[in-house]
Amino acid sequence: MKKVTEILKNPKMEIGYLYFYIHLITEIVCFFTLSRVIGDMLILWIIPFLYDALAFVPQSLIGYISDKFPKLKIGLIGNILLTLGLILTSTNIVTIYIGITLLSLGNAFIHIAGGIDTLKISNGSLSPSAIFVSGGSFGVILGKIIGKTKITFWLIALLSLTTIPFILLSSILKEENNVKEPCKNFNYTNDKIKPAIIIIGAVIIVIIRGYMGYGLPVSWNKTLFQSVLLYFTMGLGKALGGILSDIYGMKKIATISIIASLPFLLIGNNLMIISLTGVMLFSMTMSITLGIIVSVLKKTPGLAFGLTTIGLFLGTVPIFFFKITNTLLNNTIIIILSIICILIARKIIKEGET
Repeated sequence: MKKVTEILKNPKMEIGYLYFYIHLITEIVCFFTLSRVIGDMLILWIIPFLYDALAFVPQSLIGYISDKFPKLKIGLIGNILLTLGLILTSTNIVTIYIGITLLSLGNAFIHIAGGIDTLKISNGSLSPSAIFVSGGSFGVILGKIIGKTKITFWLIALLSLTTIPFILLSSILKEENNVKEPCKNFNYTNDKIKPAIIIIGAVIIVIIRGYMGYGLPVSWNKTLFQSVLLYFTMGLGKALGGILSDIYGMKKIATISIIASLPFLLIGNNLMIISLTGVMLFSMTMSITLGIIVSVLKKTPGLAFGLTTIGLFLGTVPIFFFKITNTLLNNTIIIILSIICILIARKIIKEGET
């Protein structure tokens, strides 16, 4: 516990806390908007699918551009797109799709800004990025809840604008801690394996995490309180994965979290606490896969972060088209996917990280 406290109090964590708030508000804005829009749409799945595609897939390109042109204020660009997209979706049916497009791209820009800033300032630590990313899970459920209230789009637009000072402050912190090779201490991969294979392996783990996090049946999830617990658990798992990896080593935490999650996921469909434990443990792989990819792409952290979001999108795609209800088939898939993750993680993470 003392080591966790030391990490949380480390000055380098400040940028992670700033982006926790930025990410939290960004997801509140997005999922408030989606909740309102979907309520008026006859074909319910098209809008969320479009949102996921535009919010996740372009991040690798945005990240690469930002890596090449580091002076671009992509966080501020993202906030402008996000707020404008929110306003356009509130007007009429004609502008909804334009609004959703801008909203999604704004989300993508903000994600990349957070990814780059937290990685560059971390000196090889996973914790700042883990704290940043974990904010999204809390924002998703809060956005869904607020979307069911009578709060106006304009109040949410003002909420979106509150992130601007945090974005500016994070830029100042990054510049104050600027070094020539900010990601040089990300050295978590097995140097005996080709970089391309390592990246592919890490993305496969992300794809599986995306599916496991959102596609597993949780029949116990029937109330608002239970939904809040589910997303809270996901966020907690993402944060813990980075913090515990910094303390005990990436390979050890990756192996333990995946293996330990398996029995909980297998028997947790109808048991809330059991299921939540499994989801939390498996969510811990988020920061681990990011650390693996950045170890290969040290000079392009934006591209590295974007590759993980492509994996997340690919993992969630099946959810839009089918849902597995057969318990035996579902458990078989969980076992197979978990074994694949363990084998890949053990192979591509270097031996020193045990």
